[in-house]
Amino acid sequence: MIPQEKSAAVTRGLREAFGVTAFEDIQMLTRGLSSALVFRIVVRGSPFLLRIIVRTDSTTARHFACMKEAAEAGLAPHVRYTSIEDRISITDFVEAVPFPVTEALVRMPAALRTLHALPPFPRVENHLNTTCMFLINKGTALDGFIQGFQAANILPKGESEELFARYAQVAAVYPHHDPDMVSSHNDLFKPDNILFDGQRVWLVDWEAAFLNDRYADLAVVANYVVTNDAEEKVYLQEYF
Repeated sequence: MIPQEKSAAVTRGLREAFGVTAFEDIQMLTRGLSSALVFRIVVRGSPFLLRIIVRTDSTTARHFACMKEAAEAGLAPHVRYTSIEDRISITDFVEAVPFPVTEALVRMPAALRTLHALPPFPRVENHLNTTCMFLINKGTALDGFIQGFQAANILPKGESEELFARYAQVAAVYPHHDPDMVSSHNDLFKPDNILFDGQRVWLVDWEAAFLNDRYADLAVVANYVVTNDAEEKVYLQEYF
C-alpha cells in the first residue's frame, strides 16, 4: 500500500516517532482532494495519520513549518514526525463527528481568530492562491490563469467579457491593508480540511498555508455557515 520507494522513509519515521519499525494496521484515506497519499495507521494501539507527499515542488518546508505552528496553537493535530527530505509527516489522528452548522457558526470564526493571530507565516509572492484571492494580486500566475481561462472558452464570449469586467472593477477598489495580511490556511473551501471531534475544531492539510488577506479564510468559511444577516453578525462579532 505504501509506495516501495517510500518504505524506508516511513520506517525511519516510525522509529524516530515511536521507537518501532512497523505499524499494526493501515488504511488508505481517499476522502478529500489532496494530491498526497494519506493513511490511518495504528501504532501501539493508537491511531495516527501518515501523510506522504508525492509532489516534488519546494513547498514542503513551508507546509511543515506552518503545520507545526498551528499544532502548537491547538489548531492542528499534534505533530509526531516530519521529514522535509522524505516529504513525510505523522500526526495524531482525529476521529471526526458531524459538525452542526450552529456550532460551526461560532467555533469557526473563533478558530480563525486564533489562526490569524499566529506569528506571520511565510509570504508567498505570485502564488496562485486556492482561495481565489489571487484575483486581487497581479503577477505572472494571475496572467497565466486568465489566459488559460479565456483560451478554454468555458463561458460564452459575452459572459466571459462581463466576468473580467467585473473582476477589473473589484481589483481596482479592493483595499490593500498590511494589517489584514495574516497567517492563513487558504484551503478551507474543502470541507474535509475542517474536522470536529465533538469538543473542538481541528484544521488539517496545511500545504497551501502562507501569509494572506484575512478575508480569504473568513469569506470561504462564511460560505458554509452564514445564510442570513443575523448569522453574519454573529459570525463577524465572534471573529472580531
